Amino acid sequence: MQAEADALTGNGLACTIHAPFMDLNPGSVVRQIREVTRRSFNDVLDAAEIFKPQIMVFHPGYDRWRYGEKKEEWLRHSIDTWQGVLERAEGIGCTIAVENIFEEEPSTLVALLEAINSPRLRHCFDVGHWNLFKTVGMEEWFAALGSYIAETHIHDNHGFRDDHAPLGEGGIDFKLFFSLMEQSAPEAALTIEAHSLEKLDRALTNLQQFLP
Repeated sequence: MQAEADALTGNGLACTIHAPFMDLNPGSVVRQIREVTRRSFNDVLDAAEIFKPQIMVFHPGYDRWRYGEKKEEWLRHSIDTWQGVLERAEGIGCTIAVENIFEEEPSTLVALLEAINSPRLRHCFDVGHWNLFKTVGMEEWFAALGSYIAETHIHDNHGFRDDHAPLGEGGIDFKLFFSLMEQSAPEAALTIEAHSLEKLDRALTNLQQFLP
């Protein structure tokens, strides 16, 4: 990994890291799952010690179908997990950003961010995930979390599946999205989440219509 990190630095490139997430949950009510999650998070933080990313994106692990009646328990366990992550992030000098996945509205993320109250813990707004699970408009989401956004994931869909289509090829209002980003988080990292080079090329072409 050191060679890859040196190659980025040598070419004047900064990076961000997306942490592992499959079958992990930092706020699980099951102790063994939290322990595995923390080990996995520590593994990626070991990599961050080498790459020195500006931002690391993590999944929070909440959805109301599993935790609707245990929201406070999920939050308590989450706080404990993130405090350990943030201790290491401080030494690395990076920001931790929790991404919306199944969240239908922003209250659980707001509760987590306010409870920990650290400038190192921010939000990664995934506009594609918002479109899939939303029960609130984009303006309402930004009113609650816009000031916390450190990174955003840009991809499109029609609200039925996580297509990761190029922006402008689904149903998301990207004119509104970029306007809200400019108002609330103009310094945030913008990440095009394309799952192929062909989709990346289309996304970069489509992006031009939304640039000033």
